[in-house]
Amino acid sequence: MPLPALVPPGPPLTREQLARGSRHLLLAEIGVEGQRRLRNARVCVIGAGGLGAPVLQYLAAAGVGTIGIVDDDVVDVSNLQRQVIHGTADVGRPKVDSAADAILELDPDIRVVAHCERLTSENVDAILGSYDVVVDGTDNFPTRYLVNDACVRLGLPEVWGSVLRFDAQTTVFWGRHGVQLRNLFPEPPAADEVPSCAEAGVLGALCGQVGSVMATEVVKLVTGTGESLLGRVLVIDALRGRWSEVPLVGSDRPATAPIGNDRPVVPREEIRMPDVPVTTAPELVARLAAREAGTDEFLLIDVREPEEFAAGAIPGAVLVPLGSVLDGSALDGLPRDQEIVVQCQVGARSLTAARVLRGLGFDASNLDGGILAWYAAS
Repeated sequence: MPLPALVPPGPPLTREQLARGSRHLLLAEIGVEGQRRLRNARVCVIGAGGLGAPVLQYLAAAGVGTIGIVDDDVVDVSNLQRQVIHGTADVGRPKVDSAADAILELDPDIRVVAHCERLTSENVDAILGSYDVVVDGTDNFPTRYLVNDACVRLGLPEVWGSVLRFDAQTTVFWGRHGVQLRNLFPEPPAADEVPSCAEAGVLGALCGQVGSVMATEVVKLVTGTGESLLGRVLVIDALRGRWSEVPLVGSDRPATAPIGNDRPVVPREEIRMPDVPVTTAPELVARLAAREAGTDEFLLIDVREPEEFAAGAIPGAVLVPLGSVLDGSALDGLPRDQEIVVQCQVGARSLTAARVLRGLGFDASNLDGGILAWYAAS
């Protein structure tokens, strides 16, 4: 069911604002009242990078009245491949300044609030507390958990997205409705568990796809239009051209946490996500030898992409790309009467796949550290 509009209508639109928003006004679901809500909305975008750039552009074009930008970084030439709100002339400038200029070029009526600082447990509540919606376009897990925990405390909806290589996920968290980041990922991964975009790469155009979806979710929340992604994770496999959904079940009650608390705001026993047994790399080495000798039986699946698999794979592993697990196309070919060990590069994608499989009744475990750990243990 649609959620009620998050923001009340603002003052009557000016002649200029009516002209700018004319294509929105033609949409019965938005109309003049919805456009007045957008003009009255205060949206904070964390990160003016790959995801934040298209989000900021489309929120500005949509006529959101107040847009906050939080980023303490400067524009680098390597950013331009995907952070399309910046240009070559902006290299070396603070991202918040470059993004603010681009927003005001689109619509000078917008109030832009630039927060050129890093979010911490000391300032996060003060910064986010003056907004109606938060958009998380950050690229590191500590900040993602910091932002989400603050949104839970403050009762704010959060539009969240993540992109790496050719894969992406996006959803809406809202602690008031019992759904938050820790329901999807109960605890932050280790610092070396998930590679960054700088280490693994990212398809620039995919950032635009996901950022557009995230901006759409903001518009829907503000105006009370359509059905939000709350309780659903949209998963995008750009290489295979597939979009799929994974249901996300939250806690039974909203949760709160004191500032600076790095522990889950919902106890682990209340998170309705299937526990995933861990297979360590040394255990897998021993089990592969035992399977070769006929004294152990299990299926090892590799959920990386075909080109990664072709570049190097664990002997005896079967390629089952993550996208085929998420969209269900691989499920009929997987045994329900045999243990499945799931493996990827570092253990993050395989953890997602193992959670899905266990939720569907498969006996799945996750290879801790992925193929990189196996190489080290072999």
